[in-house]
Amino acid sequence: MDNLAHSLVGAWMAEAGLKRTTPLATATLVIGANLPDVDAVFAFGGSDVSLYYRRGWTHGVLALCLWPFVLTGLMLLWDRYVRRRKRPDLPPARFGPLLVCSVLSVLSHPALDWLNTYGVRLLMPFDGTWFYGDTLFIIDPWVWLLAGASVVMADARTRKSAAGWLVLGAATTALIMIPSFVPWPAKVLWAVGVAAILWLRLRGTHVLSAQRVATVCGVALVLYLGAILVGSQVAAPGAQAWLRAQGLEVERTIAGPIPANPFVRDIIALGPDRYHFVSANFLASSEERFRISDPSQPREPLPGPVIQAALSAPEVRGLANWLRLPTYRVEEKPDGWRVIINDVRYSRMQSNGLGSAVVELDRELRPVRARPRE
Repeated sequence: MDNLAHSLVGAWMAEAGLKRTTPLATATLVIGANLPDVDAVFAFGGSDVSLYYRRGWTHGVLALCLWPFVLTGLMLLWDRYVRRRKRPDLPPARFGPLLVCSVLSVLSHPALDWLNTYGVRLLMPFDGTWFYGDTLFIIDPWVWLLAGASVVMADARTRKSAAGWLVLGAATTALIMIPSFVPWPAKVLWAVGVAAILWLRLRGTHVLSAQRVATVCGVALVLYLGAILVGSQVAAPGAQAWLRAQGLEVERTIAGPIPANPFVRDIIALGPDRYHFVSANFLASSEERFRISDPSQPREPLPGPVIQAALSAPEVRGLANWLRLPTYRVEEKPDGWRVIINDVRYSRMQSNGLGSAVVELDRELRPVRARPRE
């Protein structure tokens, strides 16, 4: 998930009552919710380096056991040598509650990352298997809305913080209201949610506490995630049956989310030799619920020697390790081959080249050049 979602979930846990357990609890929760993403530094090495290292060691079981103790120790050092050195009269942070906050916030990170289709390697460094929840898109505004309500209510008390939240609210609202792919029910729901947050900040503090709002929003967030998960579990077999009724052979289906629209699922169906793409719209009638969303693409379950040579190129080792639903196109040239590699989860979007690469091979199947696809 995006780091705004991680941060808001950490801040939400603070408003739900954990900030009262010890000084520095809120800072610990927000930092811990983002801590496994220290591997974002590998993004500076390029997209393939990022694919190779991201959501691996720092998100794996070994790091998840160590991060809480590392974070707790750093917060205690900050408390002793910075916070209370300036104000010796302040009460000290306590180890036990800080450790609990660290554990909860650090574990929230891979839990959220698991929910999307990108995947996370939870067993690293012992096993590099990718795990996928196929529930949320990498950026989900409804997580922002539900996790952020109590945070805005509690935090926007100065002009500076209120201005920051207004800017953030305007930006996220534009992301929902402007794109045409977001349906009008979702836009209406977002507008109602933003209006509710404004009311809570301006008037709700007189009748509701931030902790009570956080509790309600937490329950709503769990229900939302459950509904999305159940929706995917219903859509996938429904699409499989629909495709078979069209005379297409389908082995299995994967139902994933699309940006900002909880009412639609993007379904990838795996046939013996092709991928089929179906859109499942829960707002449509039962007769029109399923439709073909994109042209089918070839699937090669057992790549040949040319493709295997392309996948072994050092420049695409991250992509080769991350591929889940690959498709390949081989173009023969006078001096070798050109292999176009795509992962159909993301390559159809073509927004940033994620999941795509081009490898040039000579006649001896040696990589000549490899690069992310533009």
